[in-house]
Amino acid sequence: MVKKWIESREVKPESEYEEAKRKFEMAMGCPFITLQLELPLGFEGFNNEFLKLEKDQQFHEEVKDLIKKRLLLDSRRKKRL
Repeated sequence: MVKKWIESREVKPESEYEEAKRKFEMAMGCPFITLQLELPLGFEGFNNEFLKLEKDQQFHEEVKDLIKKRLLLDSRRKKRL
C-alpha cells in the first residue's frame, strides 16, 4: 500500500511539470499538438521503419501538409454552413 502511494506521488509531479511546460511553450511560440500513434494492425513487420518516422523530417513535412489540407477543408465546410 505504501509502495502504491509513493509511486503515485512520483508520477504526479512529472505530469504537472509536463503540463506546465506545454502551457509555457504554447504561450511563447506557435501552438502545437502531440500525438501518440501506434503501429497499425497488420504492419507488425514494419516496426523499425515505423519507429524511424519519429525523426524523419520528410515525414514531418508530409504530416504538416496533411494538417494544412485538413484545416483548409474544415474552414471551407464551415463557410458553407
